[in-house]
Amino acid sequence: MAVKFILSEYIALARAQAVFDNLEDGTFAGRIPSCPGVIAFAVTLQECEEELRSTLEDWLLLGLKMGHPLPVIENINLNQEPAGESLKAV
Repeated sequence: MAVKFILSEYIALARAQAVFDNLEDGTFAGRIPSCPGVIAFAVTLQECEEELRSTLEDWLLLGLKMGHPLPVIENINLNQEPAGESLKAV
């Protein structure tokens, strides 16, 4: 049975939607259009990709903690209440 890491998969799919621009001053800007406010700037493309991933992770964790609605990405809906058994069943 394959182990599924839902947050890792969500992050990977969101990162696949990233758009990067080479700015006039030679630096880079990155954003994920489906995730409002997830944007990063850096001197190199690699640094911009890393900064964008960090921003996405922070944005996602804050959104989950605060109960903000998050975009559904490739049928992964993190807005659903987790399903589980009652602790009484233990």
